[in-house]
Amino acid sequence: MWRALAVLLALLSAPAIAAETLPGPIPARLVRIIDGDTLLVRAHIWLGHEVTTLVRLLGIDAPELRGRCAEESAAAERARAFVARVVGRSDVTLTDLRFDKYGGRVLARVEVRGQDLARALLAEGLARPYRGKMRAGWCQT
Repeated sequence: MWRALAVLLALLSAPAIAAETLPGPIPARLVRIIDGDTLLVRAHIWLGHEVTTLVRLLGIDAPELRGRCAEESAAAERARAFVARVVGRSDVTLTDLRFDKYGGRVLARVEVRGQDLARALLAEGLARPYRGKMRAGWCQT
């Protein structure tokens, strides 16, 4: 009985948690670039408190390093190299944070020296707009 009640409460609270947004800004230090649209950062969330977490760039989709074809993998390497050049050793700022639907990471806008990283990737043709629906493939065939 108690187990069923606990499961029911968890299911009912999940949409509220998933819909939660933190406006930021949250200062963060880049730990590692995973790919063109995902970063591992160490976010300074409070005095003396930091959290290391994966952050996916809000509103874009970049090619995957382990792509379905050589074209996608090459495009993913270009996107990752671009992010490395833009971010360099700079700190980043996270805003508009929310939970990612896949769990385990955060969706956020990421700014580097006042520049929106997702917009920069879009402007360079290294990413596509993404609104949470089915993603288009990166392979020509």
